[in-house]
Amino acid sequence: MLLPGFLVVFPLVVALLLFCIRGEKARDMLVVGGAVVTAVASLAMVSMNIGASYTPLAFSSPAIDYLCTAIGVVIAAVVVYFAVRFKNLWAGGLAVIQLVLSLVFEVGFAHGLEVPNGLYYDSLTLLMVFIIGVIGSGICVYALGYMKDFQAHQPKGEKDRRPFFFGLMFLFLSAMYVIVFSNNMIWLFTGWEITTVCSFLLIGYTRTEEAMRNAFRQIIMNIAGGIGFVVALFAAAIQMNTLDLSVFLAQGAAHPEVAVLAVTALAFAGLTKAAQMPFHTWLLGAMVAPTPTSALLHSSTMVKAGVFLLVKLAPVLAVCAVPQAMVVLIGGLTFLLCSCLAISQSNAKRVLAYSTIANLGLITACAGVGTAEAVWAAAFLILFHAIAKSLLFLCVGTAEHHIGSRNIEDMDLLFERMPRLARFMIIGIMCMFIAPFGMLLAKWATLVSFVDGGHLVLILLLAFGSAATFMFWAKWMGKLSGIAGRPQNVEETVHRSEWGAIVTMVFLVFVGCVGLPLISNALVEPYLLGVFNADLQTLSDDNLWLSAFLSALVIVVLLVGLERTAKARKVNVYLSGITVDSDTRSFTNSLSGSTEATARNWYLDDWFGEGKLTKPAHIGTATIIVAAFVCAIVLILL
Repeated sequence: MLLPGFLVVFPLVVALLLFCIRGEKARDMLVVGGAVVTAVASLAMVSMNIGASYTPLAFSSPAIDYLCTAIGVVIAAVVVYFAVRFKNLWAGGLAVIQLVLSLVFEVGFAHGLEVPNGLYYDSLTLLMVFIIGVIGSGICVYALGYMKDFQAHQPKGEKDRRPFFFGLMFLFLSAMYVIVFSNNMIWLFTGWEITTVCSFLLIGYTRTEEAMRNAFRQIIMNIAGGIGFVVALFAAAIQMNTLDLSVFLAQGAAHPEVAVLAVTALAFAGLTKAAQMPFHTWLLGAMVAPTPTSALLHSSTMVKAGVFLLVKLAPVLAVCAVPQAMVVLIGGLTFLLCSCLAISQSNAKRVLAYSTIANLGLITACAGVGTAEAVWAAAFLILFHAIAKSLLFLCVGTAEHHIGSRNIEDMDLLFERMPRLARFMIIGIMCMFIAPFGMLLAKWATLVSFVDGGHLVLILLLAFGSAATFMFWAKWMGKLSGIAGRPQNVEETVHRSEWGAIVTMVFLVFVGCVGLPLISNALVEPYLLGVFNADLQTLSDDNLWLSAFLSALVIVVLLVGLERTAKARKVNVYLSGITVDSDTRSFTNSLSGSTEATARNWYLDDWFGEGKLTKPAHIGTATIIVAAFVCAIVLILL
């Protein structure tokens, strides 16, 4: 009880202090200290409960119930304030609707439904605690150096709003701990909505027209998901007479016909938070925010809350046909379509965004399948995506500040201009799509679970989506790994806080890949045994250990062997002709003129451009969601 409470309260206290502290040195010390303490406490929580099954914590408090109601009112007031200020009727209207529904539920339905075990943890919770505490805290430390450069590029006289920024970052971490520890569904909903409003404020941090437009897109879509969550609370209270998450899941698995509406509504909330089609545009819009915001939303917090809820629902989805069909189809289509859309992007952050949405789609599909093998795959997809994607976002942010662009086409010779950073980016990219790294093993386990379940459509979506994934990652890695010419090394000015966070993420990639068999045995399999009560039939331990050894070998080669390559003697570029200027890679052409050698990736915009795929994807996925709700309501009425 002590550690879960500490992990919820401590980042909250740090956030409140950061809102008030204006001095840069004091803020730096508080951020680093808060991040280290949060990470250490998270690791302690994980290490002390290795192999834990479901562990309820006897804790309930009417004061916290009233506090949750007050927080809901404050959140609605914040959204309405900004909606009035920026004249956005949809955001204000939806916020009022959600607040009214929440208050009606609190007054008329929630009282009398006791949840004596308000908190809990299990092995899936511990996995999320590691992601939130270590990866999330690392991103906060990275933000110190990044935001110094960001503030330096602001117009002279611009107000320094970094205290607000860092306060929101730690508030985000606290809310995520509330989500993963809450067994009381009202407390879970409160944490859910805090992450929504924090994301809104972080995306709109610069208050530019573009930033506020994208922030309102996020808040509108996620409040729609929040309304779905409230509908689920009504259905759970009226039809199942409980707000206890563990009881809800047990009753839902035993009597899916009773839980169909509640599970469909909860799954809808999870889909919006996880930025699944047709709601994926809010996550793309988040790219306008400073890079630490993008990294936090994409890797360890906002979207992970969505897939965490879906994975928790997996045992019910496996036996509840209507929400299962919705989740499986939305997840599979999102994986395929966003993987294809990523091919047409040259903006590195946009590639990362589409890749994030695609991988979340794969996790969503696994949750929808709902078997032990599919959930095993989903857990490792969550873990390796969080580590590798946070590493890549941090690297792209640092590269953008030092080469002046986030365009992949401008990353030619990055291995020369920023040799260490380029190697770290290559490790992150390889972790996402190349054997023997953990992400590909998780995808293989995903394929096995789809085959065993007879999901032919999902198998096809996975096959074609994975081919698209290979194409866009390989294009980017090719740009990074080219070595030619003598460009200036510009990474000497990277802040130590940025290096510290980036190196931490590289270390986590190494530990995650090498320790994959141990993580499976200590965290993932105990959860599956407790939930499904069956032996797990997945990849053999021998294959896992072989993958771990090969992953370690590849990373060592990249970090050590390529260090020597970077320091090797430079020679002139050979251009199969008469070289004019080696530094600019120009040569004498067949007409005795001068031509500069260039290389550009193939983006297939005519086939996979956003204008080609986005509209039909929106129509198709929205139709699936509407059909699922209609079917769920009809089944309840019958």
